[in-house]
Amino acid sequence: MTLLVKNNGIVVPGEQVAEGEYKANQGVFQSEEKFYSTLTGLLIVSGESLRIQPLQGAYAPKVGDLVIGKITDAGLTSWKVDIGGAYEAILAVSNATSRRFDPIRDDTRRIYEVGDAIRAKIISFNRTKDPSLLTRERGLGKLHDGRVIEVSPVHISRIIGRRGSMIAMVKRMTKTRILVGQNGRVWISGNTREEEILAIRAIEKIDREAHTTGLTERVSELLKNGSSDDNNDN
Repeated sequence: MTLLVKNNGIVVPGEQVAEGEYKANQGVFQSEEKFYSTLTGLLIVSGESLRIQPLQGAYAPKVGDLVIGKITDAGLTSWKVDIGGAYEAILAVSNATSRRFDPIRDDTRRIYEVGDAIRAKIISFNRTKDPSLLTRERGLGKLHDGRVIEVSPVHISRIIGRRGSMIAMVKRMTKTRILVGQNGRVWISGNTREEEILAIRAIEKIDREAHTTGLTERVSELLKNGSSDDNNDN
């Protein structure tokens, strides 16, 4: 078994990354005992498993994903929700509240209004039907105050960090509350505007430099200095 590209190394389509008794996963094509990348991204090696993490890409919904969405329309018994990417999601009243709801007497806008930001879970999805959402579980629902920023969905795992270490550091050093959506949206709420801005700068830096090494140290330095002077980051 031979790796031709180091773990977390950048690869391009058609590049041979390994040979031997590996297992091909996302973004990896196998021909006999040779393995090739089908994407531009980072080679991720986990034991005998090989996969490519794309450097860029649109959000692809998956059942179980926690996402941050925006209410775009309120109907009699459901809402339309922008979750980014190519798909608009649907949130039914039955998945938003456990209370009895009568569409003749009750108004969905008393639960969520157009423009509200929400945290939701994807409970069903296939390519012939829009994603279906759930918000009536603990930790889900309307996001009050704070602000939502957009990042690359393929960099979410880097923003969260191993066992949540990266995002925990940003929260601790900025004293903010942060929720990360798998759809490439991050909600940030701090006690002051300055705390929120510093957290945003840190997360945007992680997003920009997700493919680089030594990122944790650079983000820590940014947070300590309270500055985003990129001229001193490298």
